[in-house]
Amino acid sequence: MGLAKTEMFTDQQNEISLFAKVFGHPARVAILQHLFKINSCVCGDLVNEIGLAQPTISQHLKELKHLGLIKGNVEGTSVCYCIDAENWTAMKTVMNEFLNQDLIENEDCC
Repeated sequence: MGLAKTEMFTDQQNEISLFAKVFGHPARVAILQHLFKINSCVCGDLVNEIGLAQPTISQHLKELKHLGLIKGNVEGTSVCYCIDAENWTAMKTVMNEFLNQDLIENEDCC
């Protein structure tokens, strides 16, 4: 299998790609929606809410945390997760710039 060759692309292109990837799985979208709804929770709550196995939820949480969209604080033997507001706002700025690009109308365009 070939390499992605991400170094060929700009930092912004790679960042947009990572955001798109994290939103590319419905479980991660569901996790984010649940965290927005209840503000914070532990992995076990997400297992009950979403219905996936604990290791699967943990893997999705790891991806979201790695990208910085969520953060986790240790509370006893559990980790309490919540949306990282600062990083969420930064992500929205990057994605809005990308999604709000205007197409230049050109009669010669295919």
